[in-house]
Amino acid sequence: MATPMTASQFLTALRDEGVTVVEVGDWEHHNRSHKGPWGPVHGVMIHHTVTRGTANTVQIVKDGYSSLPGPLCHGMIAKDGTVYLVGYGRANHAGLGDPDVLAAIIAEKTPPTDNEATADGNRHFYGFECENLGDGKDPWPDEQIKAIVKVIAAICRHHGWTARSTLRHLDWQPGKVDPRGPGMQWDDILADVSARLGTKPPTKPAPTPTTPVVDLSKLVAAAKADPAASGTPVTYSGVRTVEAALVDAGYLAKAYSDGHYGTATIQAYAKWQRHLGYTGADADGIPGRTSLTRLGDKYGFDVVA
Repeated sequence: MATPMTASQFLTALRDEGVTVVEVGDWEHHNRSHKGPWGPVHGVMIHHTVTRGTANTVQIVKDGYSSLPGPLCHGMIAKDGTVYLVGYGRANHAGLGDPDVLAAIIAEKTPPTDNEATADGNRHFYGFECENLGDGKDPWPDEQIKAIVKVIAAICRHHGWTARSTLRHLDWQPGKVDPRGPGMQWDDILADVSARLGTKPPTKPAPTPTTPVVDLSKLVAAAKADPAASGTPVTYSGVRTVEAALVDAGYLAKAYSDGHYGTATIQAYAKWQRHLGYTGADADGIPGRTSLTRLGDKYGFDVVA
């Protein structure tokens, strides 16, 4: 737990750790702090972008989307290891996550498996998006991994934290899979951060999440129920998994990845069906076995009937 660094301290900490930094526009004052508090901070969260091309990615994380305004992080870590600072203060990167995970990060312990989404992560975490397609195949170059380690170490060093004050998006919010792909070895990253800080590496490895499983019948039932978005409990946890995939596919805004298979999710899934070549009643936004399996194959979940 700590008071956030000032923007000047943040920049200095990164540069002192050897991070190659590019300042983008008026990043020091670009934030979403008018929408909620920023701080106290408890750790650093790492994401992948599901984008291609550094310039395009910087623009996206800086400006965001109409339904999810930027900044979408504090810094974007490019393939070559350059860190582009796009915002500072509250940013739309973490969203709601598991309060038990938050408690573990505060205590600098191994986080439990996330199964809730009720705690405000945008308030409590520094966020870094990393340029990667997020398909589980796009590799993570050594330069990018080294930059991730330096960024984490810089922030932990300033606040007196250990490597256990770091988490992935997949540790925080049910249904998320980022970051992933060849070269993304989280235990090695935590060990390297500890080495830079001169502390002992975590005694327990970060948990390796099992592949999420989505039950088609339960998902269809949730889709047909079309629950209201406000005040309605999540009807089936697999909805979050599918919504996370639709976000990664670019068909659903993050703001609507809420566990409710409502109108926005139906429209997004219909776009996925049309992408696969379905038309008419076959592209109505209600999942079928083939379309759901293909979505899972691409974005990291299994399907059962």
